[in-house]
Amino acid sequence: MRAAIYRRFGTPDVVRIEELAKPSPRRDEVLIKVRASTVSAADYRARTRIVPKGLGVLVALSLGVFRPRRRILGMDVAGVIEAVGADVTLFGPGDEVIAMLGGHFGGHAEYVCVSQGSAITRKPAKPTFAEAVALVFGGITALAFLRRAAVVPGTTVLVNGASGAVGSAAVQLAKQMGAHVTAVCSRVNEPLVTALGADDAIDYGSTDFAGSSRTWDVIMDCVGNAPFERVGTSINPGGALLLVIADLKGILLAARQTRASGKLVTAAEVNYTAEALAFLVHLAESGELEAVIDRTYELAGIVKAHRYVETGRKKGSVILQIATD
Repeated sequence: MRAAIYRRFGTPDVVRIEELAKPSPRRDEVLIKVRASTVSAADYRARTRIVPKGLGVLVALSLGVFRPRRRILGMDVAGVIEAVGADVTLFGPGDEVIAMLGGHFGGHAEYVCVSQGSAITRKPAKPTFAEAVALVFGGITALAFLRRAAVVPGTTVLVNGASGAVGSAAVQLAKQMGAHVTAVCSRVNEPLVTALGADDAIDYGSTDFAGSSRTWDVIMDCVGNAPFERVGTSINPGGALLLVIADLKGILLAARQTRASGKLVTAAEVNYTAEALAFLVHLAESGELEAVIDRTYELAGIVKAHRYVETGRKKGSVILQIATD
């Protein structure tokens, strides 16, 4: 099979297309013929090991100190099951599925094996494989954090970085929960977030939302520049700060800040589940969750895809088309 491989950390040019042996599923695994994946900010961080302050050592231990431990990036896939292991009962050959691979990576290849008990579910019927996979990374992350805040009708939610993969999903999911949503993004992306359901938008280039007199029940930071020290006074009593991206200091202080302020501060890792993916599929099929796709690249264009993601200017997801019908 063909796969995008990186054997050392560095610039987009370290990624190469190589031929590898096609994997075989273990007893509890399914073999997915991958149709599409995404090139995400997580792939960029894994490739470069450029991470929030203080996390360098921990990330090196996870990803590899001198060379990558997992040489195929890609945290999500949409595709068709080609074969199943002897103990698999939930899926069968021919099933169209989406899966969140998380830190195991492996999505930038023509085939990948996934445990039937992991974050995998049947693909929504109407969307294409590209549209379906665009729901996975951002959707499952945004959903996990919003559920921690117990968003209900009338809750005011600010999404910092509302035009990215996680942010664009968070805007839609918060609206589906009945929240009043404020989106923070560039002026050029205000029409996008408004179309996704944001009630109002703040241009970060001209306005510092943390410096205004406005407050919200929930602030979700998808950028990494809104620690509690900066935005704590912008959160209503009993509210929450959801740190999708946080440095080591933010992670270590979260529990203490929660106790001292009475406001939830959370930066914990996301537990990816099949239930969460199935819920996203339900929303997509009912028209309450829309895939936001910026650009699409063929597998052969993997370096160009990485270069674009590295600019930090992508809207929603960048799709990597692995195979076509």
